[in-house]
Amino acid sequence: MSEARVLSDAPWLRSGPAARVLALLNGDGEEARVVGGAVRNALLKIPLVDIDIATTALPDEVVRRAKAAGIKCVPTGIDHGTVTLVVESHPFEVTTLREDTETFGRKARVAFGRDWVRDAADGIVHDHVGGLADIEAKRVRFIGDASQRIAEDYLRILRFFRMHASYGAGEPDRAGYLACIDGRAGLSSLSAERVRMEMLKLLTAEGAAVAAQAMADAGLLLLIFGGVAYTGTFAAMIAAERALGLPPNAVRRLAALTVAVTEDARRVSARLRLSSAEAKALDSMGHRWWRLASKDDARARQLLYRLGEDPYRDRLMLAWARAGGISNGAARWRDLATLPQRWSAPKFPLKAADFISRGIAEGPALGHVLTLAEDAWLAADFPLDAPALAAIADQTAARFTRDHRL
Repeated sequence: MSEARVLSDAPWLRSGPAARVLALLNGDGEEARVVGGAVRNALLKIPLVDIDIATTALPDEVVRRAKAAGIKCVPTGIDHGTVTLVVESHPFEVTTLREDTETFGRKARVAFGRDWVRDAADGIVHDHVGGLADIEAKRVRFIGDASQRIAEDYLRILRFFRMHASYGAGEPDRAGYLACIDGRAGLSSLSAERVRMEMLKLLTAEGAAVAAQAMADAGLLLLIFGGVAYTGTFAAMIAAERALGLPPNAVRRLAALTVAVTEDARRVSARLRLSSAEAKALDSMGHRWWRLASKDDARARQLLYRLGEDPYRDRLMLAWARAGGISNGAARWRDLATLPQRWSAPKFPLKAADFISRGIAEGPALGHVLTLAEDAWLAADFPLDAPALAAIADQTAARFTRDHRL
């Protein structure tokens, strides 16, 4: 049974880029409606990210109207009925009502139509499928037969858990959950890039801890990551972020869920094909994080100097999460995590000239001596007074000269 609800308090439907696109596509025998996540978010009164539009107009007609109105049109998926209209720098995906007549994983043959009910059953929600009741209940479920929908595209397994993490409450829908377990072998057919995109979005969702635990219980995380998933550490990382007032960070949370040593970081980076920056951050977090478990001030300052603020904080937070959770010595961990706000590492004050004057020749040896002196300066806890610096320079130069005479 179809149900409707009026979004009377949605100004974006009355004016602005979305209203302009709708006005363009409505009329002369055609109809257009906002569909999908924008409707859901509007009903939940949370910010809209993308606004997708369904229309009875065929793709060629959409293109014709856009060009006549001077609107940029990009044929992003025209074979499947989708074109993107860009209005005032805002992209809108416009899709002609359709029905998949045959499916081949991600590929499908489609037939265009004018039936809003059939289109809703193909994944575009208008509420012919009980979506309003699901929103009220904070329930995420598949439209139609869950196993069939998953067989059409196995990425829907990950989307089921991502949507539950973002909008659901309590345990995942039982029928959908069991269908995901039955179809989990199909995850191996997905590209790493698509899995990466879904998982990074899932990890930063409000209900990520519950969703990750459900996925681990279903055997899904082992298939995705190829190793152990540390759901307790993951939950502790989320609690630590919140305790520090930090926004969710996907890579930091991924490290908590999957990384105990650097070998884990490299495996996960390869399986998900992380970007070079993401892989570097994950590897850094996994590198000897346990040294921070001693909560030693001097070691923390040295690490902050070596790594920089963000990598230091990320590694410190992994050590905190793996130490047993937010309640285990929280005040001390918080103190270490906020060290960058209270202490700025000084620049290494000794220069090449300080060692040339002590008999060290220019060349590779001079660079080595500077490195040794910097290590000694860190071990001495960053002294800046002239006598201490002179002593470090004297001792380092003498040690180098002695060692190279042996």
